[in-house]
Amino acid sequence: MKRVFLSIVLAGAVSSAFAQKSEVNAAKNDWGLFQLTSSNASTPLAKKLESLAKGLAHTDKAIADEKSKVMPEAWSYRALFASSAAILDSVSTANADANLKIAQDAVVEAKKLDTKGTEKDNIASAETNISNAVRNGGVMAYNKKDYKTAYAKFVAATVINPSDTAMYLNAGIAARLNEDYPNMITQFKKVISLNSPQSKDLYTEIITTTLAKQKDTTAALAIIKEATAKFPENTEWIKTETQIYIDRGDAAKSEQMLIALATKEPNNANYQVLLGNIYFTQALKLQADRNKIDSKKVKEFNEVTGKMNALLDKSLPFYKKALEVDAKNAGALETLKTIYAFRNDTKNYEDIKKRLDSLPKQ
Repeated sequence: MKRVFLSIVLAGAVSSAFAQKSEVNAAKNDWGLFQLTSSNASTPLAKKLESLAKGLAHTDKAIADEKSKVMPEAWSYRALFASSAAILDSVSTANADANLKIAQDAVVEAKKLDTKGTEKDNIASAETNISNAVRNGGVMAYNKKDYKTAYAKFVAATVINPSDTAMYLNAGIAARLNEDYPNMITQFKKVISLNSPQSKDLYTEIITTTLAKQKDTTAALAIIKEATAKFPENTEWIKTETQIYIDRGDAAKSEQMLIALATKEPNNANYQVLLGNIYFTQALKLQADRNKIDSKKVKEFNEVTGKMNALLDKSLPFYKKALEVDAKNAGALETLKTIYAFRNDTKNYEDIKKRLDSLPKQ
């Protein structure tokens, strides 16, 4: 009786192992069938998802058994089924996310068990699917204007592929649309750090956002310093920096900074224009103040006018110097035309206007 009992137990054990192994084989067969049917454009999405669910169910049974759960293929095919479902399921975000988690866990387990590398191709395919599923999830959320979810998905995509510049950029855009400006800046700076050809534009947007949305001139100045170190030819940032100092009431700092730059690059007409702008901008502010003065207050009106003219006098040499360096500098010509019009200086006004009109049209 003892022998019979043992043989029955052994037979049962062999039968169980075979049954669970057959679940892995069934999963492999289902994967092959799915690849054939999924390539057919006429196959409905519901049918494809049903096929994937059927294959995944076989792996559920395989990994539930003590003997077959140590088979790397049980996990690699599980990852393939789940990651494919995560990509394809455009109907239910919850189901797509659930399958994505299953796929990610399965990849971890498959890598751990696949010591001989027999499943490396399947694992690689599943990882590609996972990456694409995360990206797709971000795009779908973005299209639904769910920018918070889109941001999270795009950031998750960068974790999977840290060199994916497009996903950092997408994350930054989603954060901006969600009015999450700190994270927008973080993501855009990452794009810049990867030497994106869009770096200049991104720096400009970061600077503009820091000033307009966060009202942080100190942070903006730090970013401008960083940006100009990488792109010293961009005078727009220097112009912004100058304006920050002017708005702070520190015109002397602006002048000091620009004189140093002009001395270093004497043939850069733009620095001369920016130096002129320091005083011209202040004159414009005084003009705005003067326009608010009651017409009966003649003395006050004349005092402000005198201050305006003094500032314009200080600006003129810089614009003229700019034209000595670059006779076709449109910025200098436009501002001089404005100044001469204000002063009713017809001769100089007409001369400058002719020079402007002769410039090639943009």
